[in-house]
Amino acid sequence: MPSETPHRSGRADAVAWTPSEPPVPSGLGAPSETLSPVALLTRILALPGTSPAAPRRDPAADPPPGRPALALVFPGQGAQRPGMGAPWRDTAAWQTVQRLSESCGQDLADLLLDADADRLRRPDNAQLATLTLEMVMLRALRESAPGRRFAACAGHSLGEYAALVAAGVLTPEDAVRVVAERGAAMAEAADRVPGAMAALIGPGAAATAERLTADLRATAAAQVWVANYNAPGQVVVSGTPAAVAALAERAAEAGLRTAELAVAGAFHTPLMAPARPRLAAALARVPTRPAHCPVVANVDGRAHLHHPERWRARALRQLTSPVRWEGSQRTLARLLRGRAHPVELGPGRVLAGLWTRTVPDQPARSAATPEQLHALTAARLP
Repeated sequence: MPSETPHRSGRADAVAWTPSEPPVPSGLGAPSETLSPVALLTRILALPGTSPAAPRRDPAADPPPGRPALALVFPGQGAQRPGMGAPWRDTAAWQTVQRLSESCGQDLADLLLDADADRLRRPDNAQLATLTLEMVMLRALRESAPGRRFAACAGHSLGEYAALVAAGVLTPEDAVRVVAERGAAMAEAADRVPGAMAALIGPGAAATAERLTADLRATAAAQVWVANYNAPGQVVVSGTPAAVAALAERAAEAGLRTAELAVAGAFHTPLMAPARPRLAAALARVPTRPAHCPVVANVDGRAHLHHPERWRARALRQLTSPVRWEGSQRTLARLLRGRAHPVELGPGRVLAGLWTRTVPDQPARSAATPEQLHALTAARLP
């Protein structure tokens, strides 16, 4: 997931490069256990010495002093938790929930306030709840600084739809309509072929995962693929439960730590292909608009500013392709070059933690509550 700085008058390109990776984290517990995505990352981030060394900076490339702008990043499915809307219920931005409920025909306040963990584990509920809360937060941010535009945006998996709203490519209403269909289609695909996901952590995790998944597909007809390239030394594999279990066993033999994720499908693999027609129909029904800032795409880790209609094809590819988040973060870092700071807008601080591991010399912030957002805007926005 890297890119060269795009110019507003031209095309955004990307140049890939491979980071150094941290040592195998100790203290993760058993070599294989089941964790939620948030719990897994929280445990990893608590370990000492797991961040890569900061790359050298060219002082001549540093921007002049001044108050930085904001680049927004949005988490996806896995960040949700019961009651996550409660801190926002009494804010003016909560009106967004009623408007989006009317747009998709579902009670989104109920998902944000009353749904339990089991209910939120379903892809359709998890995606609607997470996107809706991100739209509430985005409205609150915009109300705190009317007319403010952002330096760049990106989102992890589902979060890419929130990024497209922040950049002006989609309206919140159109995004929630599309995500309602996306989540339902992915739930149907997961019901048709049950899936599992597991994180692999340690030096060479990406290369090892690619080698092992390819070998299992070739020699055992196993259905398993790399689904997320999240940060140095941390990837996620996805596939059928038996194939993921076999992969995790081989990865442990190769010296990697493994942790099964508490998810309900083989996301970002070819097993999600049955969801494509329904998502394609939903995307075809909504217009796209010119972006007012670059958006970094999951499927290629590149920053895109022009041709908003091409996001339909990227969204379809994203269903069955790995999320190249590590490269996406490096693209943002190259794009921003210290002139803007990334802010995670959504429940939790998973992406801010991944940013710290991937780009340790550029600070990142997270805003999951009204108080955090107020502190952020008071400190960073003119």
